[in-house]
Amino acid sequence: MGIVYDCAIIGGGIAGLQAAIQLGRYNRRVLVIDAGDGRSVQCRGYNNLLGWPEGVSGAELRQRGRQQAEKTGVQFRQGKVEDAVLAEGRFRVGLEDGQTVYAKRLLLATGIVDRMPDLPGLLPCLGRSIYVCPDCDGYELMDQKAVVLGAGKVGAQMALTLSYWTKDIVFINHESTPIDEKLSGQLQAMGIEHRSEPIARLVESDGHLSEVTLKSGESIHVRKGFVAFGGNEVRSELAAKLGVKLHENKHVLVDPRTKMTNVEFVWSAGDVVAHSEQVAIAMGDGVQAAIWIHKSLLGIAVPRHK
Repeated sequence: MGIVYDCAIIGGGIAGLQAAIQLGRYNRRVLVIDAGDGRSVQCRGYNNLLGWPEGVSGAELRQRGRQQAEKTGVQFRQGKVEDAVLAEGRFRVGLEDGQTVYAKRLLLATGIVDRMPDLPGLLPCLGRSIYVCPDCDGYELMDQKAVVLGAGKVGAQMALTLSYWTKDIVFINHESTPIDEKLSGQLQAMGIEHRSEPIARLVESDGHLSEVTLKSGESIHVRKGFVAFGGNEVRSELAAKLGVKLHENKHVLVDPRTKMTNVEFVWSAGDVVAHSEQVAIAMGDGVQAAIWIHKSLLGIAVPRHK
């Protein structure tokens, strides 16, 4: 069987790294398995975190987190997990490359992936001048002209939400997805311009947006924006294979105190958990899960989701 880790953490984003740091400080044998393609890889700036008034990129947080975890002996492996099963009191984790890992406990920190079109200029702007989460970054639009790059109902609702911070909003319905009359009326009542046509590209410099060019050739000069296309991928397939209960939107359900799922010795943390999707919450989830993983390894009974 080889090495049996105290805990295998699936996902090396913010929640997974924070859990790894905590478990490493308990001197636990921990392996983080990371595909390297999560949400935090793309974000160029988190702007609402304590201690980072100028913002910090996902890449920098991940790099610092990994270094901090490695100092406590945590190991890392690049790769994708295909499946995980409980066998002889241990979890057998199968990787895409055919390798197998064994662990006493599992933490699923697999996250979500935002659906975004392949638009030139979009990725360099994420977290710098184009944002995803209004609770995190609506403040960045304060009294400025803003654009919502989106689709249908989801994009329209984002535009309405952002009207709390600015009244000068253009909603570009990139996929020309129909919206109902009620929603259309709400946009009109708030003075939100609705354009139903494809976007050709974004003009940016070092992540700073300057204009949005439409397929028609028209340019909209704007410095801030949000994306809202809906249909984000919730990476809970592995959880489902393990028999973990999911919310109707495919997010993982956990005990609010311990972060353990309904499956004994399987925890989950971060954006894949229902109603997380904040870096600070992901960090808290990771620590909380790690504390209770440690307690379980000491033989302490841990409440799980029912």
